[in-house]
Amino acid sequence: MARNVRISRRSFMTSVGTATVVPVMLGSKASAAPQHSHSDEALARREGSSNDAPLYLFFNAQEVEFIEAACERLIPADEIGPGALDAWVPNYLDKQLGGAWGAGERLYRSGPWQPGTPMQGYQLPFTPAELFHSAIRAINNEFKAQPTSFARLSAEQQDAYLKGLEAGGKDLDGVPSAAFFEMLLQMTIEGYFSDPVYGGNRDMSAWKMIGFPGAYANYYEAIDRHGVKFEREPMSIGDDRLHHVHVDPNIPASL
Repeated sequence: MARNVRISRRSFMTSVGTATVVPVMLGSKASAAPQHSHSDEALARREGSSNDAPLYLFFNAQEVEFIEAACERLIPADEIGPGALDAWVPNYLDKQLGGAWGAGERLYRSGPWQPGTPMQGYQLPFTPAELFHSAIRAINNEFKAQPTSFARLSAEQQDAYLKGLEAGGKDLDGVPSAAFFEMLLQMTIEGYFSDPVYGGNRDMSAWKMIGFPGAYANYYEAIDRHGVKFEREPMSIGDDRLHHVHVDPNIPASL
């Protein structure tokens, strides 16, 4: 699915809400990103702000290093808006994978496990949590034989590796690399644009970037204003009267 077409961040953000954005976007996103590495900029920001960083309870330290670098390459920071790391996208992944969804609470898990068609959806025996642990473990083991880790590669090298995962054909401890990349990209986009109550989209930065007002209970004052652009600070479903977002306690970042 990887292709040579260059897609700008602006066009990506404009089209991300459409039903076709995920399959079109895979792989070519990295090649269009600004060419700075995770270690040079994003990692430096994280290391310099340890008092204001997510607390990871699902990912271990080695997994965090890969996840933060990979998410930042999928949605890098630029002049238009923050990258995945500044928007706390990895924190969203940590909470989702460490909760009931990650444990496969609603997945059918009785087999038989056979290759399916694309129309049949997810056909693997892994829960989302197992899929991520297995895949990232395999990736980190692969880089143990390399002079550096994925997070310390240049932006171009990171992009090339992610495109290789997307293209498929690589086994990650039983997880097809294309299946892992697809879930990683899907969750990265979710975490970037979801309500902050789920752990990502910190400070509603993605909503502010695209002008999305958030979850208002009613539009009583605006209902009779026709032809007027609705402009208002975004609101989370977890906002209190002081506009502090309270993360949903029903999605704990723990197994």
